Amino acid sequence: MTSAAAARDEGAKSARLSGPAFELFLAIAELWGLTPAEARTLLGSLPESTFYKYQKAPRSAHLSHDTLARISHLLAIYKSINLLLPRAESADAWVRRPNDAPLFKGRSALDYMLGGEFEDIAAVRRYLDAERGW
Repeated sequence: MTSAAAARDEGAKSARLSGPAFELFLAIAELWGLTPAEARTLLGSLPESTFYKYQKAPRSAHLSHDTLARISHLLAIYKSINLLLPRAESADAWVRRPNDAPLFKGRSALDYMLGGEFEDIAAVRRYLDAERGW
């Protein structure tokens, strides 16, 4: 496959996944009580106008590979939290609770992830995977 064909395949995959991924992200954002600014930061500083446009019509979203990867990690974080804390209210509140784990240094997981870097989100996912014994 040529690099042009690979790029087309990647673009088609991104287009196919963007709407459903954004809808899932919005559901998680609501459960976690994210502000629009927090949500945009977790998505990689998505422009405000773009965020609101996609929020009104999630199926119209066209997300970058980076944003899709961020949502993938956030979905895995959501899943891990809910496996570790089966009570929904405890699981949904966990991201905002101060955490004494060395990674967080007393901050919440959300505060840590709001550093805005992809690696911040990936680190929280790795932490939770380790907590689950993965």
